[in-house]
Amino acid sequence: MKYYFPLAGFAALASGTAQAQSEAGPSPESEIIVTGTRSSGRAALESSAPVDVVSGETITATGFPDLGRALNFLQPSINFARAATTATAANTKPVTLRGLAPDQTLVLVNGKRRHANAVLNVNNSIGRGSAAVDLDTIPESAIERIEILRDGAAAQYGSDAIAGVVNIILKSNAGGASAELLGSITEEGDGETALASASAGFAVGDSGHLTLSVSARAQKPTNRAFVDQRFDRVTYRIGDPKASVASLAIDTAVPLGGTAELYGFGTLTRKISNNGAGFRVPGFSLRHPDGFLPIIEPRIWDIGATIGARAEVGALKADLSQSFGSNKADFRVFDTANVSLGLTSPTAFDSGGVTYRQYVTDFALSLPLDNVLAGGNIAAGGQYRHESYKIRSGEPDAYFGAGADGFAGFNPRNPTDEGRNAWAAFLDLELRPVRPLLLGGAVRHDHYGDFGGKTTWRATSRLELMEGAAIRATYGTGFRAPSLQQQFFSAVQGALSAGRLVTVGTLPVGDPVARALGASDLKPERSRNFTAGLVVGPIEGFSFTADYFHIRIKDRIALSEQLGGAAVISILTTAGITNFQQVRFFTNAIDTTTHGVEVTARWQGDIAPDTRLSLTAGYGWFKSRLDTLRPNPVLPALPLLNRKSILFVTEAQPKSKFTLQASIEHGAFDAGLNVAAFGTYTSQPIAAVQTFGGKETVDLSLGYRILPGVRFGMGVQNLIDAKPDTIDDQQLFIAATGGSFPTGEETPIGLNGRTWYARLSARF
Repeated sequence: MKYYFPLAGFAALASGTAQAQSEAGPSPESEIIVTGTRSSGRAALESSAPVDVVSGETITATGFPDLGRALNFLQPSINFARAATTATAANTKPVTLRGLAPDQTLVLVNGKRRHANAVLNVNNSIGRGSAAVDLDTIPESAIERIEILRDGAAAQYGSDAIAGVVNIILKSNAGGASAELLGSITEEGDGETALASASAGFAVGDSGHLTLSVSARAQKPTNRAFVDQRFDRVTYRIGDPKASVASLAIDTAVPLGGTAELYGFGTLTRKISNNGAGFRVPGFSLRHPDGFLPIIEPRIWDIGATIGARAEVGALKADLSQSFGSNKADFRVFDTANVSLGLTSPTAFDSGGVTYRQYVTDFALSLPLDNVLAGGNIAAGGQYRHESYKIRSGEPDAYFGAGADGFAGFNPRNPTDEGRNAWAAFLDLELRPVRPLLLGGAVRHDHYGDFGGKTTWRATSRLELMEGAAIRATYGTGFRAPSLQQQFFSAVQGALSAGRLVTVGTLPVGDPVARALGASDLKPERSRNFTAGLVVGPIEGFSFTADYFHIRIKDRIALSEQLGGAAVISILTTAGITNFQQVRFFTNAIDTTTHGVEVTARWQGDIAPDTRLSLTAGYGWFKSRLDTLRPNPVLPALPLLNRKSILFVTEAQPKSKFTLQASIEHGAFDAGLNVAAFGTYTSQPIAAVQTFGGKETVDLSLGYRILPGVRFGMGVQNLIDAKPDTIDDQQLFIAATGGSFPTGEETPIGLNGRTWYARLSARF
């Protein structure tokens, strides 16, 4: 099974090519891209770096109501771990690229930097220690397409673009409308999900537009917890959270006369979700003599907006814009108690909240060099960015003594209301000495008010060997600035340590207690990226790409181990701290190397009258290794990172992945097949290190056009009911968890199993 799907997929591609009766229509590779280049009119296959284009129709056709899951099963280089018990990880939806961390992928919307989460993932899951962009805040109904640049591009876009760039292009139509109703349920009878969305475009003046998109989704939780062997009943809630998400998106452009226009776009999202924490046994709290399961509920407001002006003066193009982003999360915890308050304890608490805001001013000039050699383009510009991060303390009862169980909330030892400024300037040049050869170079200098300046550069090349065949390569440097969240986050939470529930304080690196345990000021991550590959096509609807990449990262920022023991207790006691027993903080403790191979193949065309077939296959192989682990400078006996934390960085994501999508249309009927085969991954879910087997999922869909523009479809996700491997050493911790955990937090396929859905869509 491990090798069957890749071979079958490429065999299907070859077969499909042989059977083609007519030339295929436009493919995603023929679409004009705006990511990774400042030249206009470039198609994806003409780029010097690998760029994948995923249409909005392809995303909605998966039947997944959230963007993270859809991309996970469509793109071999993207991973979306389905955390099942950790509140901060399960309720925000970042993705990873090329096996790196979520915050090492830059997310853009219409080419403008998207703001990150205020919520920092401090749980034991993929992306531990990161505050990345929540893709759940962008409604699928608003997306025209997504461009995925698989290459380091910090010299073009600044911090965070170490693994690559995900650029979400919003719909900008001046007419027409679409709507969708979707409902789904797992075969277990839970996880009921309902989605309603709509999008409409309106003309503004002679050439302007206003496009509005709305989406509302409600989902019930799933629970795959095993029976707690201590009490012969299910006590945990392990699965997808209960959630409701409502979003609005706007994209508009208004002509100003001549070649100038005023444009704007934005999103507004309200998101409420909840997760169960660890079960507290009978006798733990006087308020809950039979035991209790605390529920953590983040309530999130997310706003992103950009307004700008574009103009052309002769061949010179100018773009000036101002963007604003805000992510605000308030936390409630209920069905719980603060044991320090005894019988007087409330059972619900306001645990405080976090807010992250970002202001970005961009200015860019671009000039085509049509009369220089065989052509080219030069661009220059600058950027100003202001960020702020604030922690709101919870109510006193939430953090008094031992604190509210499940999440004692926010009570920084020092008030947290921080900000910083950053300035940048860039120069970008592409030139064709001769028509078949494209050379490019970019240089950028960023200066941050808290750690100083950083200069990055990037060189690119593409040589057309013959018509329909080319080789390409890029080499450059990159960096990622330590986020304000990583520098100043402070909270007290319950966490598992070797199967035992403990209370952990996460402290800012500047806190005296953190300093006494080995913390120091954070430095930016530094990277060197190399990518080289082969491009074939498009030839009669067929295209093929193969790329090798190598990424070396120094001074990676990671959340330290939960440091405990006699030395830590002594330092905490001296500082007068009694409400937590272990401490963690952020550190530049490691250097890593990641390399791999990525292959894509596509074909589409007519195979019979009124019958069209489309096939897309992709394969990725990824390997990360630890190059350096720096010792704790204060307490050498307490390593900054242990095996579990290192595995999250190096081996806890699938080592390989194969995807295949096939769709056929015949008259009013259509059918689709999606296959995803995930490789093995290694983690330490409780105490023992375990390698989890690779799994394959198969999705099927059928549709019928019941009226012009109106389609009804049904489908099944995970037809073969694949489930992740169970934890091997769980029986050793029956006294602590009751054997409740079916698997770790790293599974890319989730725990739900087979899921059925129905979809009604309309286009006008």
